[in-house]
Amino acid sequence: MENEVKLTKLSKCAGCGAKVGAGVLANLLEGIRVHEDPNLLVGFDKSDDASVYKVSDDLALVQTVDFFPPIADDPYLFGQIAATNALSDVYAMGGEPKLCLNIMAVPESMPSEAVHQMLRGGYDKVYEAGALITGGHSILDDEPKYGLAVTGFVHPDRVLTNAGARPGDVLVLTKPLGIGILTTAAKAGMASAEGIALAEKLMTTLNKSARDVMVRYHIHACTDVTGFGLLGHACEMAQGSDVELEIDTAAVDLIPEAVEQARMGVLPAGMYRNRKFAEDYVDTGAVELCRQDVLYDPQTAGGLLMAVAPEDAESLLKELTPCVPSAQRIGTVRSYQGGKRIFLR
Repeated sequence: MENEVKLTKLSKCAGCGAKVGAGVLANLLEGIRVHEDPNLLVGFDKSDDASVYKVSDDLALVQTVDFFPPIADDPYLFGQIAATNALSDVYAMGGEPKLCLNIMAVPESMPSEAVHQMLRGGYDKVYEAGALITGGHSILDDEPKYGLAVTGFVHPDRVLTNAGARPGDVLVLTKPLGIGILTTAAKAGMASAEGIALAEKLMTTLNKSARDVMVRYHIHACTDVTGFGLLGHACEMAQGSDVELEIDTAAVDLIPEAVEQARMGVLPAGMYRNRKFAEDYVDTGAVELCRQDVLYDPQTAGGLLMAVAPEDAESLLKELTPCVPSAQRIGTVRSYQGGKRIFLR
């Protein structure tokens, strides 16, 4: 009986698709005073993945928090996915996760074994990352939610942000796109077993290997592609770096089943929020609408998007290829000419 709990039936939305839209979030934060501190290297005013605080000349703390409603019915799998997603922001800053705290909301009626399995899934992924869970906080709620607050370490001179891309840089992505569409289709009973299995594998693959390779090269900017989709996060990178990006859509690894689902109109609500936020900055060219939809698709535990120095691009891709789900050279960074920030071709 306890193993029959269907977590996704207990929530209105799932995974990073539950994220508040980027445009709405910016409006909510507008006018909030940002206090100055010379040791705060990255704060919430930067639209970045995590905050970074300098402790000494050799050490800075990376801090982030991420939690969401179930994106999988199996509690253990959901715990793994939520932890993978929360750890990702530290990797995107070039850091190494060290300490984590559980954040959990559960209905009173949720079987204790299901709660235990959810927590175990989170613990197992955190230990795979080489970090520790040292406590946390839980509340009762009608909808289950789970995630982590994560603290990592990084050298102050090696912090990666989404605002350092330079003209001439090559754009590299480390996971295929379409996770949000596949999980939406799965919730409606329209996804294939193979599509569901692929989405689950991608959502439980840590960005640790990508980070470990990345830090050996001249990476000027990095972000993980999660709730705002590729184009939402790319837009933040372009704005923060004051550049424009050219994206070769034929080079982007779009999951074929996700493209077909998008063509039929099977799309998460988060895709529409992401489109509303970013579309004014995107020149879509002649790209088919369903392929645009996958580029806006909210990803749960998506890959890293890097802007790498052109002289390092080939070596980086060669080293990434055997250790990430999909190493892709998807475009270039150009000097901003005014107007649109992202150009699809």
